[in-house]
Amino acid sequence: MVFSVPLTNSSGSRNLKEQMNNQRPVQSKVKNLKKTKPKAKTDSRRAFTPKTRNSRDSNLKKLQQKILKKKPTIKEIVREPTSGGIVFRLTKDKKDIEVLLIQDSKNRWTIPKGHIEPGETAKQTAIREIGEEAGLNHIQVLSWLGKIHFKYRRIDKLVLMTTQIYLVRSLDTTERPTKEKWMNGIKWFSFQDAINVIEYEDIEKLMLIAKKRIRQGEY
Repeated sequence: MVFSVPLTNSSGSRNLKEQMNNQRPVQSKVKNLKKTKPKAKTDSRRAFTPKTRNSRDSNLKKLQQKILKKKPTIKEIVREPTSGGIVFRLTKDKKDIEVLLIQDSKNRWTIPKGHIEPGETAKQTAIREIGEEAGLNHIQVLSWLGKIHFKYRRIDKLVLMTTQIYLVRSLDTTERPTKEKWMNGIKWFSFQDAINVIEYEDIEKLMLIAKKRIRQGEY
């Protein structure tokens, strides 16, 4: 007996192909890796290449400028004793007080003062300096007000200045002050204006003491 195997029809074949085509492909779990370029090796010779000549010259110039701007080291301390006076006068009607100030070469208003010469007392220096710097010769030293301290540099020297200050009255109200060549000005001020324009705070404090003494007549 001969058995025959039935063959699938064409429609069945098409169904099988369609099923196979409809199946989704299985994705690989291995991700695509990006290709990376190998890092370039650092050339040690280039890493320590000296700077260009222009850069070296620029740094040298900056160093020279820094050295020039640097203040010289203080090699000596110098003490300078000086003396001066707060000079005042009464107005013609004797109702107001005026104070004499001089203006130095840097436009700073201050009082007449100067160095104490060898053999001079501080009081004698005050009289002499007022005569030289203000041209006032008819004056009277009434009392000592106090002393103030300044310090400044003179190249490689530190100068410590001590100024003795006296209360001085101008006896001749008509006497006109005359300034020296190095001054920018000389002027009588009202007491309040003098306090407002005076350059140095320590002198201002002594001016307030002077004003109180004059008002109270306690010379």
